[in-house]
Amino acid sequence: MERTVPPAPSDPPAPEAPAPDARFPEVAALLDGVPRQRERAERCAAGTPATPPATAAADNRFRVLRLQRLLPTPTGTPFTFAYGAVLAVVSLAAAQLDPALVHTLHQGSSTDVAHLVRMPVLVLVASALWIAGGILSPYALALLFVLTALERRIGGVRTAGVFLLGHVGATLATEAPTGLAVLAGHLPASSLHRLDYGVSFGVAASLGALAGLLRPWLRWPLLALFGWLLVTDLIAFTDPMTDWGHPIALAIGVATWPLLRRRGGVSGPAGSRRTA
Repeated sequence: MERTVPPAPSDPPAPEAPAPDARFPEVAALLDGVPRQRERAERCAAGTPATPPATAAADNRFRVLRLQRLLPTPTGTPFTFAYGAVLAVVSLAAAQLDPALVHTLHQGSSTDVAHLVRMPVLVLVASALWIAGGILSPYALALLFVLTALERRIGGVRTAGVFLLGHVGATLATEAPTGLAVLAGHLPASSLHRLDYGVSFGVAASLGALAGLLRPWLRWPLLALFGWLLVTDLIAFTDPMTDWGHPIALAIGVATWPLLRRRGGVSGPAGSRRTA
């Protein structure tokens, strides 16, 4: 009897792979176990942004907050905000007064030798209430930005101290030699009554102090630019006392670096932990 092997049944056809959805061609390479991949691909295919709206809104709010930190606020920088408000009121009031009266007020607030000998505290305070050129002058804008940045780093009390140190120190450093020169006969007696007022000495000292708290890539260009402006004024030599007072005030601010760095938690001269 001849043995015969029955023919083996043919293998069943392999199931066809499902064709990728034509609407989402990039979904075919995704893992089925990661549903968020598919959701993201569907959003991209539908033309919607991949960044969630909530994230974009948070980014916009962060940028707005960063811009707001450049300006003074009642809670964040109370000293700068209050001082700026006083200067604004004084400047706006002066703009409405008779120019002759404003000139008389300037003379009464002048930190010249004659006033410093008779009423030093009064004129030192009064002279810091005037801005040469008004509320829209470069000194007013510099005061707002510089004092705001400095106060956010070291606080209102220390910022006021730096400002007053520069204002008083540079004033005395320029007016004392004038008085001595008059006594020695090298200058006329009219030099005792020269007009001197404004916030520029305090701004210069505050900028010098702020530079020490910045990163080196920002500190040295800032000092170089401001120093170049001061040297230009010295070369022009239109107002010797004021032109020498600004570099003195800047040097006073720079001299506060060691103290401010220790108090502000900034260590080392190389800027190992500083904020821009």
